[in-house]
Amino acid sequence: MTLTQARTAARRPLPGPWGAALYDCRIAHVRTRPVRHAFQHRTYLWLVDLDRLPRLPPPLRPLARFQARDHLGDPARSLRDNLDGYLATHGVDLDGGQVLMLSHARSLGHVFNPITLYWCHDPDGRPVCTVAEVHNTYGERHCYLLRPDPDGRADTTKEFYVSPFFPVDGRYRMLLPPPDGRLRLTMHLEHDGARPFTATVQGVRRPAGPSGLLRAAVRHPWSTAAVSAHIRIQGVRLFARGLPVQPRPQHSHQEGVSAP
Repeated sequence: MTLTQARTAARRPLPGPWGAALYDCRIAHVRTRPVRHAFQHRTYLWLVDLDRLPRLPPPLRPLARFQARDHLGDPARSLRDNLDGYLATHGVDLDGGQVLMLSHARSLGHVFNPITLYWCHDPDGRPVCTVAEVHNTYGERHCYLLRPDPDGRADTTKEFYVSPFFPVDGRYRMLLPPPDGRLRLTMHLEHDGARPFTATVQGVRRPAGPSGLLRAAVRHPWSTAAVSAHIRIQGVRLFARGLPVQPRPQHSHQEGVSAP
């Protein structure tokens, strides 16, 4: 086997006719301070190879589009080029290694991704890093470059305004193992010696194909708009309970993330 063949074999194949996977997910948010508040909702997420994005038949394309304008970097470039450009600002070169992205797709003209995850590998299939791309409801985005341990544990300083009820300080403790047949993700916010917020994502993988996508779209119609609505509704409820809104600082340009 040649080196090129070995590196091709090291790419983690995804199931299904489109070379991608769908995860039926349950997402839960639990807030413990200053008031206790919890909610959960169901949706579906895509796992795709950035070099082999799904090629849907024309009638189904309105249900799933993967576009650079919805993620980090320059909308005129590809998703892969933008991710490589961001990594280059941190001295990371994947040398063409596989990148798996977990995300909502643009569906019926709408998309909102509270978090998109990129699992990055070298050409031999070894994990190099994980990128967490976070969006808030104010149209801003921020990326965290993470170096998880073999179990997928990582931590980083909070640098981005997300919830209007938390200031921009504290740390995130994350558990982000690469997804397989099941998806199990956890993110804790640590602040003042406590964990006032925890988010979890649990899902079961299905091969991405016409029947799987149609089934998911029927079960979760206009899913990304529903995610955005859930977040806003819960915010209104917390505000009605008297939680003070924290000032939103101006988010500075992040090299390789914000469009030029």
